Amino acid sequence: MKFQMLWFALVLIAVETNATKKGKKATVPALIVFGDSIMDTGNNNKLPTILKSNFPPYGKDFPGGLATGRFSDGRVPSDLLAEKLGLAKTLPAYLSPNLNPRDLLKGVIFASGGTGYDPLTAKIMSVISVWDQLTYFKEYISKIKQHFGEGRAQNILDHSCFLVVSSSNDIAHTYLAQSHRYDRTSYANFLADSAVKFVIKLHKLGAKNIGVFSAAPIGCVPFQRTVFGGVTRGCVTPLNDMAKQFNSRLSPALNSLDKKLDGIILYINVYDTLFDMIQNPKKYGFEVADKGCCGTGALAVSYMCNSLNPFTCSNSSAYIFWDSYHPTERAYQVLVDKLFDKYLKQVL
Repeated sequence: MKFQMLWFALVLIAVETNATKKGKKATVPALIVFGDSIMDTGNNNKLPTILKSNFPPYGKDFPGGLATGRFSDGRVPSDLLAEKLGLAKTLPAYLSPNLNPRDLLKGVIFASGGTGYDPLTAKIMSVISVWDQLTYFKEYISKIKQHFGEGRAQNILDHSCFLVVSSSNDIAHTYLAQSHRYDRTSYANFLADSAVKFVIKLHKLGAKNIGVFSAAPIGCVPFQRTVFGGVTRGCVTPLNDMAKQFNSRLSPALNSLDKKLDGIILYINVYDTLFDMIQNPKKYGFEVADKGCCGTGALAVSYMCNSLNPFTCSNSSAYIFWDSYHPTERAYQVLVDKLFDKYLKQVL
C-alpha cells in the first residue's frame, strides 16, 4: 500500500518503514519544518517586516500567555506535531536569540510567516524565502556536526520528519503581481513545480522522509471572504480553484519522486479536511467558521490584531480562525488529531 495520500504516514514511515528497510528499530529524533506562518514559531520577530505576531492578543492561550511570534492564539501545528511525536510540547524558531545547541536536537522551525515558493512573495513581504530557509538548514546541520558529531547529524537526516508548508501567500497575494506572466492555472503549476524543486534540493541536502502539505482552501479564510466574497462573504472560488490546481499538479509529481528517490516523499492532503471543517463547523465542535476571533474577525491580521482592539472574542476555542488568516490552536488540534488518528490506525 502506498502512503502518498496519507496525512501523517510520514511519522509511521520514519519509525516503521525505514526501520524495516534497515532491519532494526528506528526512532524519530527530530521534526524539522520549512514554510510559512502556519508553522512559524517566531522567525519573523526580528525581521524588518509588518508580518509579525509577537504582541498581544496573539499567544493569549499559549502557556504563560506569551506572544511568541506564532500566528495564533496558542500553539501551531509544528508544536502539536512535535508533541504527537513525543519530542516536545513546543519547537523553537531557528532564529530565536535564546537558542542553544542542545535545543537543536529535537528539531527546529525555519518557517517564516508571509513567505512562499515564488521568490517574489518573500521579497514583497520582507521575510525569509523557502529557498533561504534551506541555507539556514545547511547551517543547522553544520552546528549539529560541530557540537554533537557526524553520527548524530546523520541520524537526524536519516530518521527525522521533514515537513514543507507553503503556497497560500503565493496564491492569495503574489499571483496578482505575476498575472502579466501567468494565468491562474499556469501560476498554480509553476508553484507546484517549484515545490518539487524544493523537495529535490532538500533531499540532496540529506533529508530522507519529506512530507509536503497541499494548498489549503485559501479562498475560505475570513480576509478573502470579506474582500472578495461579496455581500454573503462566501468562499472565493477562483482562489480555491487555484489551490486545487496546485494540489492536482503536486500530488502525482511527488508520487513520481517517491519512486525515484531513496527515503519517503509524501503528499499530505490538508485541503479536504480543512474545507470540511469550514463548511461544517458544528460537526467539529465550532460555532464560527467565517470570522476570526481577533478584532471584528473580518480583516484583522498581524498589527491589525492588537490588544487595543475591543472586539476580540473571549472564547477562541469556539472559532476555527484566530485572525482573518490563521486558525486557532483548537482548530489546529482538531485537524492534527483527526488526520493523525485516521491514517495512523490504518497502517499500524
